Amino acid sequence: MEWLQSHAWQTWLIAALLLAGAEMATMDFALLMLAVGAGAGCLMALLGLPVVAQVLIAVAVSVALIAFVRPTIVRRLHAGPTLQNGPEALVGKSGLVLERVTAHTGRVKLSGEVWSARALEESHVIEPGSKVAVSQIDGATAVVYPIP
Repeated sequence: MEWLQSHAWQTWLIAALLLAGAEMATMDFALLMLAVGAGAGCLMALLGLPVVAQVLIAVAVSVALIAFVRPTIVRRLHAGPTLQNGPEALVGKSGLVLERVTAHTGRVKLSGEVWSARALEESHVIEPGSKVAVSQIDGATAVVYPIP
């Protein structure tokens, strides 16, 4: 115990580095906040404050960061746009009719791929060479409507 008191700043620094390294495995930002708190404890040890004060400041800094800073960081990290992939990414895209599209059958070219298609409205008949837009994907069939 006496060794820890005489080497307090080194102990805090090691704890901060270990917590920061462990953060790389979790990427949850909780351990990073604890590492910053340990860094504050290291700074207090360098200033010569007693161990009790070092611990209290390290805990206070860690709790404050977890309560006030971490939620903002996590919210910003997860607030990015959602990427659409697979067939859902085709909704809203335009394509070219290859075979006549009716309410039950047809073929269109969408994003370089040939898809089976059907018209959105029962009364629509879309001739080859026409441009269409995808309203939805129903299984492996694109539901399309004509665009000018």
